[in-house]
Amino acid sequence: MSMNREGRATRPESADAGETQTWTGNRALMLEEPLIFELGEEEGCGVDIDGAKEGHTRLAGLERNRPIGLPGLSEPQAVRHYTRLSRQNYAIDLGLFPLGSCTMKHNPRLCEKMARLPGFADIHPLQPTDTVQGALQLIEELGGWLVRLTGMHSVAMSPKAGAHGELCGLLAIRAAL
Repeated sequence: MSMNREGRATRPESADAGETQTWTGNRALMLEEPLIFELGEEEGCGVDIDGAKEGHTRLAGLERNRPIGLPGLSEPQAVRHYTRLSRQNYAIDLGLFPLGSCTMKHNPRLCEKMARLPGFADIHPLQPTDTVQGALQLIEELGGWLVRLTGMHSVAMSPKAGAHGELCGLLAIRAAL
């Protein structure tokens, strides 16, 4: 079993020596990326820092008395490490993720671009209403479209959580069945 400097296992043990498993026990692609503390040199440092001034400080007695244990990596080495780790994450743009009500749904790029326009993105909740008439008109128009689309009596444009939308969807499905 592979161990790090602190004696922790860096990968799960497999029941069958030829079988690779994830920590949950499922077989999967395992990209062997070591912990950042296992990279570089223990005594190395990725940046050059002038020596600290010796003398009296207001932190007397709080100085570190043992090594901090940071990896001795250069900036490019650290960036490459975290980039390799980031490529192991699931990317919503690369595959289907049918669940979720907030960030893990399909948000068309045009909608994202429009939401970032200064007239919308910079609005403050306590801003005077006479300065946000365009946004209020958009909200009212969208509400009207949703009422006509769903056949509901009215809609709320300020739900407290994405779960409100999910509940509405489930109630609509139940009513249709």
